[in-house]
Amino acid sequence: MHPILIDLGPIRLYTYGFFLALGFLTAIWLSGREARRLGLPVARFYDLCLYIIVAALVGSRLLYVLLEIDAFLKKPWEILYLWKGGLVFQGGLVLALLVAFYYMRRNQLPWRTTFDALAVGMPMGQAIGRVGCFMAGCCYGAESDLPWAVTFTHPETLCPLRVPLHPSQLYESLLLLPVFGVIYALRTRKRYEGQLALVYFCLAGTVRFLTEFVRHPLDYRGPVVFGLFPATQVFALVVTIVSGALLLYYRRSLKAD
Repeated sequence: MHPILIDLGPIRLYTYGFFLALGFLTAIWLSGREARRLGLPVARFYDLCLYIIVAALVGSRLLYVLLEIDAFLKKPWEILYLWKGGLVFQGGLVLALLVAFYYMRRNQLPWRTTFDALAVGMPMGQAIGRVGCFMAGCCYGAESDLPWAVTFTHPETLCPLRVPLHPSQLYESLLLLPVFGVIYALRTRKRYEGQLALVYFCLAGTVRFLTEFVRHPLDYRGPVVFGLFPATQVFALVVTIVSGALLLYYRRSLKAD
């Protein structure tokens, strides 16, 4: 597609970085509005968002490097080449959660309410970021003969060239839009603190698990588990099952009361 958005000689703006930044800003704006509505201290909430962004970038990049360790051992300086793509959402999620819990505990933020506010913006931020992945050619799909299969020809793209592929990045982006719609509608109807966060993890995990089926086998995503699923897909399934089980538990608890 178009890995380079603007090329003015020494000034080059990569499409991946642009959409990644746009996704983060959109998520912060939406979540910040929800934080204000919920009565959270907005200044501290925005500080939390900044720390989460840094942790998400570091964690997602670190996991990608570990998955592609042989290539980076040959060219270790390319670990810093974020504009070329190469972020694994699961790694960013784990480190971001750890940093978020630490910050909220230290600054006495109610963690369930805070995570609910964050959940409002996260699916939209992801949806926008996935467009950047598509433009750069990372997280590419398997070969396909469907009418909407996409063939990449730009020499700087990150996926196989001149081969019709599933636009797996766009599949995930489009599926995340109704996830955002569900969470946005539920934010004024939730029955307990933390419900939005659990719904987000359950639905987003399901989206990732499903889209992994059309990812290209050459796009390494960790060791294959049970001879069927790459590690990243198993992680998504675990997130879905755990969050879904918690939603069911709280639902039954409310009925029992």
